[in-house]
Amino acid sequence: MPALAGYGVRGGMTLILGIDPGSRITGYGVVRDTGRGCEYVASGCIRTGDGALPDRLQKVFRGVSEVIRLHGPVTMGIEQVFMAKNADSALKLGQARGAAIVAGIEAGLDVSEYTASQVKQAIAGTGGADKQQVMMMVMHLLKLVQKPQIDASDALAIALCHAHHRQSLIPHGLLGAKRRSGRLRL
Repeated sequence: MPALAGYGVRGGMTLILGIDPGSRITGYGVVRDTGRGCEYVASGCIRTGDGALPDRLQKVFRGVSEVIRLHGPVTMGIEQVFMAKNADSALKLGQARGAAIVAGIEAGLDVSEYTASQVKQAIAGTGGADKQQVMMMVMHLLKLVQKPQIDASDALAIALCHAHHRQSLIPHGLLGAKRRSGRLRL
């Protein structure tokens, strides 16, 4: 079901979905961008099990679609595919990523892509940060008292990175152009 115009924007606050794609586990994180920072809304993992790849991809699509339906974000950040040592794993990851992107586009979300180093730079200040450093910064920035599962933490980091990039577009008037034209690729 397509998102309604303005849905996910409440009193100047925007709901942002971050996705850490995977063919077995896809992490998701939803944050509320208040313009002065971000607040935690929800996070978790979509687990696809050990079935055939087409069935797992359908679970990714349906899971991301359900998260969108439940929380009503208007924009989505997703991690770009990195070059893995195993070509088969990279292809499966790319397909899971595609299923998540289609779920976002079908719901009317603007979708932006970020490399792992862009996310790490935005969250931890260095593109070489490890997963634990990123998790600790996510917990600090969102004032979390419990550690999220690692895939959910990565997804929250992507959502925070997306919020940061969106904020950097506001002074230049680019965010308004994005809404009028439909898409702005970062």
